This record gives sequence, C-alpha cells and structure tokens, in this order.
Amino acid sequence: MGNRRNFVAGSAHPTHALDALAGYVATPITARRGRLARLHYLTRTDHARAAARQAGLTATPRTIRAWLAGTRSPSRANLAAIEQAYRAVRRENAARYLLARLNRDGRGTRVEFHPLNQSQVSRTRQRPVEFRTLNVRRWGRIVGAWAAGDEQELADAWIDQVVDFGSQWGQYEYVTNIGFAA
Repeated sequence: MGNRRNFVAGSAHPTHALDALAGYVATPITARRGRLARLHYLTRTDHARAAARQAGLTATPRTIRAWLAGTRSPSRANLAAIEQAYRAVRRENAARYLLARLNRDGRGTRVEFHPLNQSQVSRTRQRPVEFRTLNVRRWGRIVGAWAAGDEQELADAWIDQVVDFGSQWGQYEYVTNIGFAA
C-alpha cells in the first residue's frame, strides 16, 4: 500500500480541519505571549473558569494570578494542563458556531475525498480509486464528538456519513486528504 505515513483514517482529517476552523492561538504556549493569551481566555469569565476547571486546569486562583503577573512560571505539567484546558474550552465554545456554519440551514457542506497515492503499489495490485465529493448535511454528531474530544464517536459519526458512497465507502476509510471549506 505504499508509505503508510502518507495517510490516516478518514475521521482524523475532519478533526484537523475543525481545529483549523476553531482558530486557536497561533503563538506556542512556551512563549509568554501564547501562555498569557491562553490564560486570559481561560480566566476572563466565570463560565470560562468553570470550564477550565472541568477540563483539568486545577491551579489555584492565586497561582493563576501569579502566572498572569509574570512573577511565577508554570511547570511543564501545568503548561500541558493549560494547553489541554484551552483546547477543550475553545472547542466547546466554537462548536455551536461551526455547526451552524457547516450545516448551512440544511444545505450542508461539500467534502472532497482525496484517495491514497498508489504510485508505489505495483500496477496489478492498485485499486481503481478516484477523487470523490460528498455533501454532508448532518454535522451535529461529528461536531459534537469533536468538541468532546471523543475520537471513537467521531470515527463512528464520520463512517456514518461516508457510507453514503454506497458500495465504495470502504475505499475511502483511509485517505490522503479530506477537504472542506466553511
């Protein structure tokens, strides 16, 4: 099948695309600017603070104030907890907007499936797989699983959409790329 590093399960691609649409802070958490941006996002409202605690940020308010003031720096474990909490809260906050954007009042969003590159496979063993498109109209389960970080549910929800290809859906379980613009 060629180089296995060139493709992943099809359900991983919507995760990457939705993450890109969510608009995370681009500056890395190891830089002061990136760390402060994430901490401000997680502490600006009572709702955000509660969601951050629920997502695993267990630092005391005093410690967080010291991080924001720059008098103390978070440990590696706390940096990981900040990043994880930030991504979880950002996904939760962006999910409703992305769902409306992708569903487009029932019209859905066109998804392009780019098949595996079979150039390294001998001609006799290549499968006839071509570029395909599919209009996904029901994004609720996909976006909900993405927001919750539930990879298994996302994979199941994605397969439920791909089966609309009919008997060829198995050829698109593993793909080089999935593209959709919203």
